[in-house]
Amino acid sequence: MAMAGLYRRILPSPPAIEFASSEGKQLFIEAVQHGTMEGFYRLVSYFQTQSEPEFCGLASLSMVLNALAIDPGRKWKGPWRWFDESMLDCCEPLEKVKARGISLGKLVCLANCAGAKVQAFRTNQSTIDDFRKYLHRCSTLDDCHIISSYHRVAFKQTGTGHFSPIGGYHVGQDMALILDVARFKYPPHWVPVKLLWKAMEHIDEATGQRRGFMLISRPDREPGLLYTLSCKHEDWVNIAKYLKDDVPLLLKSENLKDTQDVLTVIFASLPLNYSDFIKWVAEVRRREDSGQSLSPEEKARLALKEEVLKQVQETDLFKLVGEFLTLEGSCRKMLTLSHEKNLPEIAASVCCQGAEILNGNTGVSAGYCCRETCVRCFSANGDKPVTVVCGMVVNGNNEQEFDMLVPSSSQVRSGCCFSGTKNGIGIHPATSDVLTTLLLALPAQTWIGIKEEKLLREVQKLVCTESLPTLLQEEVLHLRRQLHLLQKYHENKVDLDLSAPPSS
Repeated sequence: MAMAGLYRRILPSPPAIEFASSEGKQLFIEAVQHGTMEGFYRLVSYFQTQSEPEFCGLASLSMVLNALAIDPGRKWKGPWRWFDESMLDCCEPLEKVKARGISLGKLVCLANCAGAKVQAFRTNQSTIDDFRKYLHRCSTLDDCHIISSYHRVAFKQTGTGHFSPIGGYHVGQDMALILDVARFKYPPHWVPVKLLWKAMEHIDEATGQRRGFMLISRPDREPGLLYTLSCKHEDWVNIAKYLKDDVPLLLKSENLKDTQDVLTVIFASLPLNYSDFIKWVAEVRRREDSGQSLSPEEKARLALKEEVLKQVQETDLFKLVGEFLTLEGSCRKMLTLSHEKNLPEIAASVCCQGAEILNGNTGVSAGYCCRETCVRCFSANGDKPVTVVCGMVVNGNNEQEFDMLVPSSSQVRSGCCFSGTKNGIGIHPATSDVLTTLLLALPAQTWIGIKEEKLLREVQKLVCTESLPTLLQEEVLHLRRQLHLLQKYHENKVDLDLSAPPSS
């Protein structure tokens, strides 16, 4: 015998006013006339229903990120890059969220990890008048959105804590439009701002903290052009702890004489699987009928990655790291081998990713095989040569070619598997530039324990963020923010401190 289950809930009105009611429509028209529904149109274009009862925070955030047109930089399904609840897992495992929901602090952490600009406030860190100002500001723009964390009981609704985006503001009636992501339960509805503030003042029992709201907007530039930190590997906690906590102590405890001593101290104890923590990013695409040509967007993205790589290789620190890796020693050899992959090895991974794209699922490639791989260098219409790793994926009678657009440099590399170009194929990111970038991303206070003042000044000059070219500076600051957020998450501090990661 089938259980009847629940089909929606009747929206308690008052205090809420259903968006589709006559009164709700009139409020909408008046708000549009006063220019305080500008954010609504983009939000409603990406309005989604939470896929799990506890996914209200993830659904709200993915809806806002898509409305802001922030590129996630990784595939959702097929070849499409798109934010989905299933991709928001860098600050809390999805299984945990599915079981007990997510806190405001961890949702803020997720938004930062996704590359958005975030301001977040609990009600004891702001005032209702400030909230009204934020509501008015974001409702008159289409590049700023608010997610509210509130308790349903204030609106006489069933349930407890909930997240949903705010779709607009009626100044005259002082009412906010909640685009409830639990659309199976309640439709979008207008609520008095005074009552919404009261709903946000409720204590979240999981954290003992008040609820609140977060303002989300686009970053000045898409983050993580070439490098990114990953917490997919189980040892990321140890690597992050080593970089943030252990390295400063090591530098303080040793009597270091020169920069090679500094590198030796840091790299001698660096976990060998550090390459699972910092990744370089390449674009995988399905080979279309256009053959070897690149779209203007693909060219632009690849050019930016290559410019970042070039800027890394032009730093004095890169030269020192390269020299360090050329010297004899098991430590140097293991560091190099742990991150060095030649292009045929990369080609094999392209086939795996290609199979996943064909299958429409991440991590599933059963039934597919890779018939061939190759590395090509082509130039169309007089453009700069492009290094492309190709793979042919076969499933029964079906076959599909895939390309990986590899950011590369023509510079001679020291201390790596490739010491120059071959057949026009440039050098892809590898050990020396990855380690250089990792060192640049360490917080400025990492180095202050170096006892010898002249050496300290020399090292600080090598890693000075302000002296880096703009693209590389932003890349380094993004990695530094990621490292800061991951450490906050590991120390269970994301709900104690909602402030944005340091910008320097």
